[in-house]
Amino acid sequence: MSETLPTVPFGGTDMQITRVGFGAWAIGGGGWAFGWGEQDDAASVTAIRHAVEAGVNWIDTAAVYGLGHSEEVVARALKDLPEADRPYVFTKGGLRWDDADRYLPARSSGAEASLRYEVEASLTRLGVERIDLYQMHRPADDGTSVEDYWGVFLDLMAEGKLRAVGLSNHDVTQLDAAEALGHVNSLQPPFNMLRRGAATDVIPWCVEHGTGVIVYSPMASGMLTGAFTADRAARLGPDDWRSESPNFSGQGLARNLRLVEALRPVAARYEVTVGAIAVAWTLAFPGVTGAIVGARSSEQVDGWVPAAGLTLTAADLDEIAASLQNLGAGDGPLTPR
Repeated sequence: MSETLPTVPFGGTDMQITRVGFGAWAIGGGGWAFGWGEQDDAASVTAIRHAVEAGVNWIDTAAVYGLGHSEEVVARALKDLPEADRPYVFTKGGLRWDDADRYLPARSSGAEASLRYEVEASLTRLGVERIDLYQMHRPADDGTSVEDYWGVFLDLMAEGKLRAVGLSNHDVTQLDAAEALGHVNSLQPPFNMLRRGAATDVIPWCVEHGTGVIVYSPMASGMLTGAFTADRAARLGPDDWRSESPNFSGQGLARNLRLVEALRPVAARYEVTVGAIAVAWTLAFPGVTGAIVGARSSEQVDGWVPAAGLTLTAADLDEIAASLQNLGAGDGPLTPR
């Protein structure tokens, strides 16, 4: 790595992670239910390598992103890196798709045979012998209990296939059930200025239990980057899931763009992008270890990397809270305090 960013302990694991990580959802490309449209794989590889060179030391992906394609792109980006320079790779499983109908939403499965198949497939696509963090993407909806699939995760870690294990999109009751069997190393909840609910329940739970938290969509899927416009929203293709999101159309879009304008003076004070402010805001909440930030180009990486070392003041946080309240944007706590 050509640069170094500050690191923090990650949920009782033996890993120290930077406060921002590279999110690899969008680089999975189009052609599936929750794609972002077609992507340039070469540009994605360049973006990942640029993030690593900037000091980012972890990547978050998932088997379902691009139906395996995101993991393959991540592997391509890291293939020739010296071992000392390789970032941690976190991935997720528990979602099975139908290759015969790629636009059919993946089904959530916690069955042991299914999870073991998925882990082996991810190991192969990523080209590694052990996954640094493996997370259950969503609670299973096939009748498998949390206790049952968490037991499989713990077994796979004991077998050496997984370095650490975590949950994504799980609530406090489910976290309690898993923790009773074995420590939940990490939780991945959605968290941003427009979606603040995690600060009321699961993030405090993680503080109490020594569980790391890596939040996803800190820039609200691109809305809070500062680069989004009404014209760009109107041009989102049908293969971009955001074209169906209320945050990217109508009154929701208009409100969110006003919020972005309210954030520009804060960004100007620090000489960073609005996106960096949005990410730093999530990192200001006690219990948040790191933020997963997506990028499809080196320029996008440069826009949010400064958040890794940015600490917002109480006055900044109060100013942002006032804007959120005045605009009626999102729900949940307005400040970390």
